[in-house]
Amino acid sequence: MPNLLRGLKRYFDKITAVVTVTDDGLTTGPLRRDFNIIAPGDVRKCIIALADEENLYNKLFSYKFPHGRGLKGHNFGNLFLVALEDITGSFKKAVQEISQILAIKGKVLPSTYQDVILSAKMRNGRVAWGQVQMATAGHRSPIDKISLHPESATANPDVIKAIKEADIIIIGPGSLYSSIIPNFLFKEINAAVGKSRAKKIFVCNVSTERGETENYDVSNHINCLVKHSNPKIFDICLVNNRLIQKTSGRRLGEVKNITSDKNKISKYEIVSADLIDNKNPLMHDSNKLANAIIKILERK
Repeated sequence: MPNLLRGLKRYFDKITAVVTVTDDGLTTGPLRRDFNIIAPGDVRKCIIALADEENLYNKLFSYKFPHGRGLKGHNFGNLFLVALEDITGSFKKAVQEISQILAIKGKVLPSTYQDVILSAKMRNGRVAWGQVQMATAGHRSPIDKISLHPESATANPDVIKAIKEADIIIIGPGSLYSSIIPNFLFKEINAAVGKSRAKKIFVCNVSTERGETENYDVSNHINCLVKHSNPKIFDICLVNNRLIQKTSGRRLGEVKNITSDKNKISKYEIVSADLIDNKNPLMHDSNKLANAIIKILERK
């Protein structure tokens, strides 16, 4: 999503980024446990993406401590958000404050303010808990279905309001099972997007991902998203049309660029374009992606 936001901010000022808060990685996991907060990492990355990239504060909030007992590996921006939440009394206010400091174009909204965790049922019957464990288990056996806990968790009301007011809804790119689908496990978000008459575009990833989408093609991405949401979740799927990188890693699993030569998959229109970052071919190029989206919007 940060790559998408960096491109879109050249064209739009009223951007709302809805961000999953289920990360439980090596540094985020301890922060969540020690301070009983929602995951700050993806929220921080999206805030930075919407800010002036030449701003000194931007570099500061991206800074990762290279050493130091208890600090090594931690990101300054994450720690700043934790401190701001304690000072202001809420994560919502903390996000608003840091957004003002960086003067971002738009706003960033966590999909929920509740402490939630993912579980994944694997094809071999095993159940994995948390994003990290899910990716590890997914390397051994494909993910069949993911769930959100507690099941009673509710979506951020500001997200529902933003969806209802949106002219354009863009889903993805990002980790399919741990960044994109979790948003639609909230029935309120799922229903709001399904009912929306906005132009709805699903940006398929340009490559597979270890532990989540190994051996997936574009059809697999579409089918998994629809399976966890609803058939009206998007109208158009934007797909990369270049294949230039394939990693070899028997132990870690293969990662490769994906594309499709179809005009339609199921009922969904497929639009293809060169979306790859030449320096990092497994990721989207911000400008290419934004330009491709603008071309879709400019059509009659």
